[in-house]
Amino acid sequence: MLKFLALFMLLASATAHAQTPLHTDLPLKYLEQANPDSHDQPLVIFLHGYGSNERDLFGIKDELPAQYNYLSVQAPVALDADSYQWFRKKGEGAYNGETDDLKTSAKVLLDFIAQAAKKYHTDANKVFLVGFSQGAIMTYEVALRHPEAVGGIAALSGRILPVLKAELKPDEKRQPLAIFIGHGTEDKRLPVVDGTAANSLLQKLSLKPEFHTYEGLGHSISVAEIQDLNAWLQRLSP
Repeated sequence: MLKFLALFMLLASATAHAQTPLHTDLPLKYLEQANPDSHDQPLVIFLHGYGSNERDLFGIKDELPAQYNYLSVQAPVALDADSYQWFRKKGEGAYNGETDDLKTSAKVLLDFIAQAAKKYHTDANKVFLVGFSQGAIMTYEVALRHPEAVGGIAALSGRILPVLKAELKPDEKRQPLAIFIGHGTEDKRLPVVDGTAANSLLQKLSLKPEFHTYEGLGHSISVAEIQDLNAWLQRLSP
């Protein structure tokens, strides 16, 4: 029942925010609920999944800490009208990514994060990426390769790609990263084993992710997951 309530919330929010202005002053187009005059406030940046757009996750902000600033970005690679992706999928079976796309999207996302932190007058350690599916994959790609760029990530229904896993080695610079992993047990697109594997790998790197599974949830976001994400973000804010 929770997953249907969450879907309703997201659809209703997407409709409500359809007329929200799309900003173009940073390296990626984005939606904003933030005060540019704020100082030292935490900043959440939403990264949508494959074939979606910047409106997809924006409504989640209404259930998350009020003291945060929120941006929701549009992935740089167009699929169809109003449909975007972070990288082209490689192969039919595995949800892997074209390496050149990953590098290009990661670079533009890093530029976006740095410029957004400057615009909203906050430090990198107060910037948190919240990604779903392909967006979750990008949170791993950016934060694990460039831990100095963000304070933490929430990876919802994602995975650590093999190309990244093969290159990961213990690094003290990653130790401050806050990590939230959420995954549905009935996810058919990116199975829950991907979340479990990410959790295990991060623990081997001496990190301490907060890992949640959601019984009966498919490739979606539930009310319970949003509640857990809210609690996690609340703990990160002083």
